[in-house]
Amino acid sequence: MILMDNFVDLLLAPSEGIGRYMPHDLGDRQQLVAEHGFSALITVERDGQRSTALYDAGLTPDGLARNLDVLQVRVQDLRAIVISHGHADHHGGLEGLFARYGRQRLPLVIHPEAWRERKVVLPTGAEIRLPPPSRADLEAEGLDLVEERRQTLLLDDAVLVSGQVERVTEYERGFPIHFARVEDRWEPDPLIFDDQNVIVNVRDRGLVIVSGCSHAGAVNVMRNAQRLTGERRIAGFIGGCHLTGGIFESIIQPTVEAFALADVDRVVPAHCSGWKAVHLLAQKMPAAFVQSSVGTTVSF
Repeated sequence: MILMDNFVDLLLAPSEGIGRYMPHDLGDRQQLVAEHGFSALITVERDGQRSTALYDAGLTPDGLARNLDVLQVRVQDLRAIVISHGHADHHGGLEGLFARYGRQRLPLVIHPEAWRERKVVLPTGAEIRLPPPSRADLEAEGLDLVEERRQTLLLDDAVLVSGQVERVTEYERGFPIHFARVEDRWEPDPLIFDDQNVIVNVRDRGLVIVSGCSHAGAVNVMRNAQRLTGERRIAGFIGGCHLTGGIFESIIQPTVEAFALADVDRVVPAHCSGWKAVHLLAQKMPAAFVQSSVGTTVSF
């Protein structure tokens, strides 16, 4: 279930395997909100038992908690939290989550480099700060911080957290205007090594990959999942592809071609994928493409 994304549309129609949220009353002041961020609820069922994990938390303190209320998600049923990387648009909503629902004694999986202070320096010289999560605040909420560069298994070994993604393509070279503070100076940090995703191997279908931003490169993310699991079939790719803006326009075409070649069954580009990449994916893979929207549920 998409809990937070850059886009919400209450008029999208459901289809096979795709559920859409429909409000009962548009006069109700509590409606879904969209923001520049990403969050997804991952629910797995095995042997009749259902378990859920929260992957990312959006940007603002209010957004995620509000959408959880509107979508009637039982927060007390969560068994784990995963943070894709240290940028604020993927962890900022945790503050509101704990303020609304109280302390959550859960494991939180995070890469050690996610704590780094970062910024983006635009060609104009303008800077955008990307504050990291607060270790002290998370520990104060009773979370068990699992800092890991390698893979982690959650929900009775049904969900795989990728850890640091292996970089194998020639064209996915990271974010060249991205910097990290190292002691008292700023250094280039284009590769954003803390970028990690979650993978579920669905019986008779193949892999479902959920990725917050794919700073490692969406194709690298996909191939890394195949390498880790030994499963070639991709049942679904959901989340950000980070192909927005002029810097990434040159790699949109090879990325879409790689997705088509991999015969991905469902493609749900979200968050930072960028409208040009989204349009090309919809054009090249019309049967697989699903428009992302807050409140959308993709079932496999």
